[in-house]
Amino acid sequence: MTEPSPQDDPPALRVVTSPLGQLGPLDVHALYKLRVDVFVAEQDCPFAEIDDTDANPETTHVLAWAPGRDSSELTATLRVYGGDGVMHIGRVCTAPQWRGRGIAARLIRTGLELCGDQPVEIGAQSHLEQWYRQFGFSRSGPEYLDGTIPHVPMRRDLLG
Repeated sequence: MTEPSPQDDPPALRVVTSPLGQLGPLDVHALYKLRVDVFVAEQDCPFAEIDDTDANPETTHVLAWAPGRDSSELTATLRVYGGDGVMHIGRVCTAPQWRGRGIAARLIRTGLELCGDQPVEIGAQSHLEQWYRQFGFSRSGPEYLDGTIPHVPMRRDLLG
């Protein structure tokens, strides 16, 4: 099977939004495998990838599946959760072979729709600060290290 490239047409994705408890066991496995592959292995950030926020019934996981010959492949994911009148989007990741095809942008837009009219905060990798600006986010504090990776806090307030 040929791996996709940025020059390929955007994939026909199936986007699923669900609390963790309503995902099937193989979907949960794919979610955690992708996040561990990206955050722990690729980005060398050995931390407890599975946390209580994932299992909170108020947390919504957004997963993008690309159709395959015999099954689906998880291409990207993120999670949306709230607290203290502010929504949060986090754990945004895309499988390396699917990057550069607009999948993360599609998931961010889906996540923002789930947030409704509430303010949204993210911890963005510093090199992606400009990318997040296209969604209405602006820096809300000083740069910090998350593991060994520089991040910036960003916030999106209601527009208009």
